[in-house]
Amino acid sequence: MIQMSVRRLPPIALAMAAVLLAGCGSTQREPESKWSAERLYAEAKEEASLGNFERAGKLYERLEGRASGTALAQQAQIERAYMLYKSGDKAQALSTLERFIKLHPTSAAFDYALYLQGLVNFNDNLGLLGSLSRQDLSERDQQAARDSYQSFKQLVDQFPQSLYADDARVRMNYIVNALAAYEVHVARYYYRRGAYIAAANRAQVVVSEFQHSPSAEEALYLMVQSYDKLGLIELRDDADRVLRKSFPATSIHADGVGSAKKPWWQLW
Repeated sequence: MIQMSVRRLPPIALAMAAVLLAGCGSTQREPESKWSAERLYAEAKEEASLGNFERAGKLYERLEGRASGTALAQQAQIERAYMLYKSGDKAQALSTLERFIKLHPTSAAFDYALYLQGLVNFNDNLGLLGSLSRQDLSERDQQAARDSYQSFKQLVDQFPQSLYADDARVRMNYIVNALAAYEVHVARYYYRRGAYIAAANRAQVVVSEFQHSPSAEEALYLMVQSYDKLGLIELRDDADRVLRKSFPATSIHADGVGSAKKPWWQLW
């Protein structure tokens, strides 16, 4: 049946079919090194949509070299950074984004590069949010959070109308609270070990830099208790007045240090 149908095609149709079949065959056999920039981009997008992030990243890397000096190369570079992030290679993703930010300060995608840079560090530092371990986020090293905050801040300052600015602001607020909680965690650690000067100093950081965070209440209380242990009555009373004025309904005096029933960051 198939052979009979083919034979009935007019000569021009047969010729076109032969060309198409030959083209398809050569496309399948053609190595990546021969692919056009447009095909590399299309293939990379397809791989990404299928969740093949590592494969997509390699295609974007090849495209970046092929289309060097063009807007498409810039797009490939930032797309590759996202693929690296999605495949779990956060260090390489950050390195790629840093290079993009240095080389393309006038790029139309510069705001997205800053946002992605902040997002990689944000998730790197706060990735345990959904963990069953429920480890207190404030107990982790906060350098990634600080780096994330700086990226988001640069985005908001330079591109306040960016599509990513509102989300960046929300994440900045979250990071501030995480940093404040970290300082209180350290202050609490020192206090429980009798290092009252160190405890008061770390609590003072929260009061000075993160006064609007939920951790400010316990920070003030730690200052009150630390100054009391040190016999610094005037400083103790000053901290106590600020605590009662700032948090008139506080119950922390009765509950004691570190007795919060639920961490501010725990959403479940």
